[in-house]
Amino acid sequence: MASLNEHPGEQAALDPIKLVAVRDTALSLDEVFRAVGDDSAGGTALFVGTVRNHDGGADVKALGYSCHPSAEAEMRRVAEKVVAEFPVRALAAVHRVGDLAVGDLAVVVAVSCPHRGEAFEACRKLIDDLKHEVPIWKHQTFSDGTEEWVGAC
Repeated sequence: MASLNEHPGEQAALDPIKLVAVRDTALSLDEVFRAVGDDSAGGTALFVGTVRNHDGGADVKALGYSCHPSAEAEMRRVAEKVVAEFPVRALAAVHRVGDLAVGDLAVVVAVSCPHRGEAFEACRKLIDDLKHEVPIWKHQTFSDGTEEWVGAC
């Protein structure tokens, strides 16, 4: 009998990046979850970033995301780093741009791996690196009339 680490399901998939996109339309949890489905994955971690009604103690009135034309390519680069570090069976990441309302989905990422711990760690690295490295900017307008730009997600 082969050891667990020799089983193909314990390794990263040959082409684990299933979906990477920047969109100006509503995001779908179902689409992202389906994209990372894999029979050899024992764990799937999904992160959903939503627009909240406050930030830094102020009420958010309006919010919009914009991005550099390279944003999708940078998302793919971040995804490639994650799959190089973890035994990812499937990975998906989508980010919204344009005007969003409170409660709208701003970003959805998911990763499936052979085990839950790897899935959690890979998903966390994916969203953290996406937030810090991909040129997507958030413009917030507050109820008191002030506004601010927040860099890279």
